[in-house]
Amino acid sequence: MNLRGKLVIAFGGVGAAAAILVGVFSYQTASQRIGEERDRSLLTTSSEIAAGATQVLAPSAVIKGANGGDHGKAQNKVAQGIAADGTVRPIGGRPVRLAVDTADRALAATGHPGDHRFQDLALSADSYRVITVALGGGRGAIQLGIDVDETRMVMRSLAERITAVSAIVLVVAALAGWLIARRITRRLVRLTRVAEQVNDGGLLDVAVPSGGRDEVGRLAASFTGMLGRLAGAREDQERLVQDAAHELRTPLTSLRTNASVLRRFDELTPIARARLLDDVDGESRELTHLVDELVELATRRHDEEETAVVELAAIAQRAAERVQRRSGRVVTIDADTTKLLGRAKGLERAMSNLIENAVKFDADSAEPVSVLVRGNRVEVFDRGPGIGVDDLARVFDRFYRADAARGLPGSGLGLAIVREVARSHGGDVFAGARVGGGAVVGFTVGRDSSQPG
Repeated sequence: MNLRGKLVIAFGGVGAAAAILVGVFSYQTASQRIGEERDRSLLTTSSEIAAGATQVLAPSAVIKGANGGDHGKAQNKVAQGIAADGTVRPIGGRPVRLAVDTADRALAATGHPGDHRFQDLALSADSYRVITVALGGGRGAIQLGIDVDETRMVMRSLAERITAVSAIVLVVAALAGWLIARRITRRLVRLTRVAEQVNDGGLLDVAVPSGGRDEVGRLAASFTGMLGRLAGAREDQERLVQDAAHELRTPLTSLRTNASVLRRFDELTPIARARLLDDVDGESRELTHLVDELVELATRRHDEEETAVVELAAIAQRAAERVQRRSGRVVTIDADTTKLLGRAKGLERAMSNLIENAVKFDADSAEPVSVLVRGNRVEVFDRGPGIGVDDLARVFDRFYRADAARGLPGSGLGLAIVREVARSHGGDVFAGARVGGGAVVGFTVGRDSSQPG
């Protein structure tokens, strides 16, 4: 069953339950009030009969059918007297003999004035509500009965009308539920169709019905944003695959060439053999490094690490020590005690990439590479050739390599990974010229933990 059907049943069920509860309560209340009024009327009439007003026993049409007399007879009263010795005598009205039991005779013999009891009796085809009232002083008791068939007909008619009204309420509630459900689910149905189109055809540029600020409108807006991000992710993936294929082609071509030369390895001179093996080893390392960078960038493994409070100075120190071990180049750290929420391994990878990049472009200098950490900002300084104005806008793009870097080793992905790490931490990257020559490249990382939230 779809959502619309469930809402219709829910609205109809709630309406029917409310109508039934109100109907049952109304019927019970009306029945109780009519019964109380009837018993009070019997007690009052019995007092009048005891005073000699027997004319009250004449047929009365006070309580009749709801249609004004369709039942064809009025409500009748009958009365009889019970002597102290238990004998019964009629008192006007219809010649109906009411049953007298032991409790009625006890009231007639020993009851105090006003003592009474009620009971329901069935005489022939009629039903009576009967009251027995003691007169006291040895005068016996009066027994008065009233025909309740007409009252029951009235209550039956009331029950039928309540049932009819409940049925109407059920139909109206179901219809209202259908209209409301149709209005609510109309946009959901359109969203479902769009989702099915995306699922079946892989289309990410379909128009998503939007509008409204309720939950459905927010869902449509979120769905639109999700499709946009999926489209962007697919474009990034396609671009990454294309760029990776292009970049992998160069080392693979070189390795293929070297492999063909290895077939004539015995014909080469020792110097040529050494140069060939060095070339194969270098290309293999570059290929391994490129694959590692691609996996890092494609899987976003830096996002899988748990976030914790980290100290940028300690992370920068670890990154500098690693680069120093690999390259032998001195790296100086000037950092404050900034602590912030971040992923330590991802930040260390980003700093290592920046320092390695600086060492690569400043390989001929004897001066140390400088790292400056202030607040949530990390800067790495080198004294290399610097970054051209035309290259500043693209230096963090995947596989982009400036003209000055064409002959240098590297995958062209290091700075792209720095940008991914910075943005995953709510920051961004930057690059520019260093005062006195060289370049400064760095990134920001959100907000330090000492700042108020």
